[in-house]
Amino acid sequence: MKILVTGGAGFIGSAVVRLAISRGHQVVNLDALTYAANLANVAAVADSPDYAFEQVDIRDRAALDRVFAEHSPDAVMHLAAESHVDRSIDGPAAFVETNVIGTFNLLEAARSHWIAKGRPEGFRFHHISTDEVFGSLGETGQFTETTPYDPRSPYSASKAGSDHLVRAWHETYGLPVVLTNCSNNYGPYHFPEKLVPVVILKALAGEQIPVYGDGGNIRDWLYVEDHADALLLVLQQGQVGRSYNIGGENEATNIDLVRTICAHMDQLSPQGAPHDRLISFVPDRPGHDRRYAIDPTRIRDELGWRPSLTVEEGLRRTVEWYLGNRDWWQPLLNRDGVGKRLGTG
Repeated sequence: MKILVTGGAGFIGSAVVRLAISRGHQVVNLDALTYAANLANVAAVADSPDYAFEQVDIRDRAALDRVFAEHSPDAVMHLAAESHVDRSIDGPAAFVETNVIGTFNLLEAARSHWIAKGRPEGFRFHHISTDEVFGSLGETGQFTETTPYDPRSPYSASKAGSDHLVRAWHETYGLPVVLTNCSNNYGPYHFPEKLVPVVILKALAGEQIPVYGDGGNIRDWLYVEDHADALLLVLQQGQVGRSYNIGGENEATNIDLVRTICAHMDQLSPQGAPHDRLISFVPDRPGHDRRYAIDPTRIRDELGWRPSLTVEEGLRRTVEWYLGNRDWWQPLLNRDGVGKRLGTG
């Protein structure tokens, strides 16, 4: 199968690219190479005859049409997105332009390609989204595929808009789509403005580790390579027009997650231990959802998928990876906004 992966130089997208190539698929990696993208993420497969790269912005419809015409993919996995909640608070326009208008352009380019090829039944448009579109949970309950949308940030609102467009293109035009909504990802190659790498790198540097509010916000944590495995499974075996929630089955409060990372740092990089002495509670961000939790029953029962790692195992692997890959993350610390407090409203 030839797969067009948008955002394939990003965190989750690059995990998909690496896994797809390893499983014998052909991959066209389409990425605009904005601040969070990094071609080093796919260096391991860049020389493969099954890999091609196109530096294209999904807001550029003409460029998308050219890519479809030249590469004629059998499927699209759409991961390209502005994704950092704090940045969406400071600059929402880019999120609407990329996540909503960009998705519209990609849908139209994919639809034109699908029609030109005679509407092949095997074609798929897989839209990858987030659990944040569902809003915030109370102390109990989980998000299912039928949970009403209730986005609370410019980021989640823009992703909700893109989800609605994808469903509409299926219902109105018959475009064969599948959708997934995932919980919080973590793992190797995570851009160093997100919580897990921030904690690791702050601890390594002996700097204060910022924790928003009281640290009680709860997330369901999903190892990125488990997520990539689930995404390829849904692409190949998911029911057309159906959505699947992908969760790690690993709920944890932010403060417990941070303390777990610090404990791994104490063992793997003992200089400066105990690292939890660096934890510093800072003012919460506006509209910070209190709890997310995914009910993965559908993907488990229909497709037989479950995550392979607990959050403890995945975090240890992640800490080990960052400690062993300074050459990857060190240059990224100089990119715009990294290391600064964003999203204060």
